Amino acid sequence: MTFSTRLQELIGEESISGFARRVDLSEGLIRKYLKGSEPSLAKANQIAIRANCSLEWLATGCGYLYRKAEVVDMEAYCLAHKFVTGETLSQDKQHQQRQIIAGYQYLRAHKKADGYLDETSMANFLQRQPSAITPNE
Repeated sequence: MTFSTRLQELIGEESISGFARRVDLSEGLIRKYLKGSEPSLAKANQIAIRANCSLEWLATGCGYLYRKAEVVDMEAYCLAHKFVTGETLSQDKQHQQRQIIAGYQYLRAHKKADGYLDETSMANFLQRQPSAITPNE
């Protein structure tokens, strides 16, 4: 998978011009990257930060799509859930919560400028990304 392929995946259904505005780069530069040009480390980092993705994933395809700060510590989450609700989460419920968290993070990262949340794209993402919902993250 090339940088341009990962960038296209990150852009998703968003317009190239909208994505360029979101990451504060010119549309021409984004189109250049989509055609195969490689960005400098500074530009790749700028894209990663503003698009809420992991620089490691954007640059290499390895690691998490989302920045590590976006990966939820499930042990802490379960303890907070127990404190708030008084209930301990079963393994099935933990899996369900991971899916909710991954779906939320996808929607947040791909929210359109007009506020549109694409439920179909999120569903496709969750079906393609089992690593986004695996245990022990």
